Amino acid sequence: MKKLILQFAVLALLIIKTQAQTVTDIDGNVYNIVNIGTQVWMAENLRVTKYKDGTAIPLVSNETSWAYLTSPGFCWYLNNDTTYGDIYGALYNWYAVNTAKLCPAGWHVPRDAEWTELANYLGGLSVAGGKLKETGTEHWASPNTGATNETYFTALPGGSRTADGSFSAMGSFGIFWSTDTVSAAHAKSRALSFNNDDMTSNINLKTQGVSVRCLCDLDAQINEIKNNIEIDITACPQQASQNIN
Repeated sequence: MKKLILQFAVLALLIIKTQAQTVTDIDGNVYNIVNIGTQVWMAENLRVTKYKDGTAIPLVSNETSWAYLTSPGFCWYLNNDTTYGDIYGALYNWYAVNTAKLCPAGWHVPRDAEWTELANYLGGLSVAGGKLKETGTEHWASPNTGATNETYFTALPGGSRTADGSFSAMGSFGIFWSTDTVSAAHAKSRALSFNNDDMTSNINLKTQGVSVRCLCDLDAQINEIKNNIEIDITACPQQASQNIN
């Protein structure tokens, strides 16, 4: 019976359709969102400057200060919000991710297993990157191999801030944090490249600054009442009407 209930819950999740297509962070930034399978993702890189409780995230511009940072921080590529912020979002170190307060209420930075779920749904790591990447070479370096953006995820190559505080890879790589830690100094991320259609699983220094995509907290609460089955699904505050299934 429990197995039947769970299967029904999954089916219900697959057919949820609502009108909202955006979510707004505490700064007032509005993000497009998209359903891919049973997951609901932001379709833009995070660019928030405050945690969801209203506390400011430390903005660290100085190269040396960034290199020695072992606490939360964020920056803009080349310290230039005007040119890069609205398009590519901000770069966050893993310590900011680890606060669990970066994403809007009802959203979270994905676990590595949730990135794997996304890749598996799209046919595996060897093809997932192409299905997630924005098409063309306006933002991605040529040749932007395999990019179809058939998921409407619109992955962008926001580059990174390296452990020594320098900037690199804008246009060539989109790198996205997961919450999973590997060691005291390292955590897991996922990366997409301009010259293949893979999604790679990487291990980065926690001091590095890379992009963040938020994932909806999609939880199913299941109750059985006598001979009838009542399924109450509580999802993120706003869901996408664009469904990829």
